[in-house]
Amino acid sequence: MIFILLIPLAAAGISLMNAGLSRSRNAAHSMTSSLFVFSVAAIVYAIIGCGWIGYPGRPAHTVLIAGRAWNWLAAEPFLLRGFTPDASPASLSVVFQMFAVGLVALIPVGAAGERWRLSASCASTAVLAAITYPVFANWCWGGGWLAQLGSNAGIGRGFLDVGGSGVIHALGGLTALSLVWILGPRRGKYTPEGMPAAMPGHNAVVVVLGCMVALPGWIGLNSAGALLFANAEPGRVVTVALNTFLSAASGALAAAALTRARFGRPDASLCANSWTGGLVASSAGCAFMAPAGAILTGAVAGLAVPYTIEILEARFGVDDPGGAVSVHGISGLWGILAAGLFCRFRGEGYQFLAQLAGLATLVGFVFPLTFGLNWLLDRFHPQRITAEGERQGMDLYELGAGAYPEFVTHKGDFLQM
Repeated sequence: MIFILLIPLAAAGISLMNAGLSRSRNAAHSMTSSLFVFSVAAIVYAIIGCGWIGYPGRPAHTVLIAGRAWNWLAAEPFLLRGFTPDASPASLSVVFQMFAVGLVALIPVGAAGERWRLSASCASTAVLAAITYPVFANWCWGGGWLAQLGSNAGIGRGFLDVGGSGVIHALGGLTALSLVWILGPRRGKYTPEGMPAAMPGHNAVVVVLGCMVALPGWIGLNSAGALLFANAEPGRVVTVALNTFLSAASGALAAAALTRARFGRPDASLCANSWTGGLVASSAGCAFMAPAGAILTGAVAGLAVPYTIEILEARFGVDDPGGAVSVHGISGLWGILAAGLFCRFRGEGYQFLAQLAGLATLVGFVFPLTFGLNWLLDRFHPQRITAEGERQGMDLYELGAGAYPEFVTHKGDFLQM
């Protein structure tokens, strides 16, 4: 239980990074959005999502294929009816999933920042917590068909995702990508020729602080996931903590080396994002990797984050102020593959095929699903703020007060007088 109670620190770290990477006139809005979506996710999960996730061995809807029963959705009661707080793995899983879906909801806040309405972020989170997350979480952590690939089809141990590289981060990153495409870029981000303009975040100190706050939360997340969903023995939490930290550290150092080679000095925000990318990539296989595998996993994520942020922004028009699509989406997908490459289980082969099945499901099913649901939501409840709200800043327009009213003067204030 103590590991589960550490998970909100990961949420705090992500929220701080999102706020620091936004401009100062949107900082309070970013933190408020984080608080609201975390809350909405928990309530909607308790009302609806909990009934569709389940736990291995619990009631589920199944389909019979080749003489084997495949679980495609849990059959638990809604509103947590029948929940027994007895510290059993199934009951602990309920608390874990409540925090996990909140983490997923925080990821799009960074990507869609500075133009995503507060009410729209809450509505989108409700859809996420009621439909998208429960379905995929059941398939991976609730005894669903991806987890059954080992027992029913002999493909390794089935899909392995100890702490949520796929279930939390890749899902959140793909949701973020959907929203960024639906919302479009911020005003002034691209020139008429299509070249992206720099819009740096306002507080690198808050960003780096968010990294440090997130670390114990990630160790708790990965440790709890290993015990609840990966059948790891308790002693494995030492390996989990070691590999989680090594992956984050190698990610940050790889980004520092890369940015120094390219720009002549390390870039603070990219190093911080790559630290988080290393944490994300570690989550799939941290309980069963050798330390060398964790270092390599984090280093690849640390190199991928700066490059993919640049490519997505310059070539695909993805305006992502917090780098969430790269940090969580790309690193999460890489973490899934890394688990297949670096995790070894005696007498169990084809683990990489099981990981590929999970990745294909995310890209081929979950991404179109979350895009379609948010596109429909946008038709009924427009998600983007008005042009006036974006010009004025989300803090003043939606909250009525700025994050730093006495200390920050905007250059645009003088230009508009």
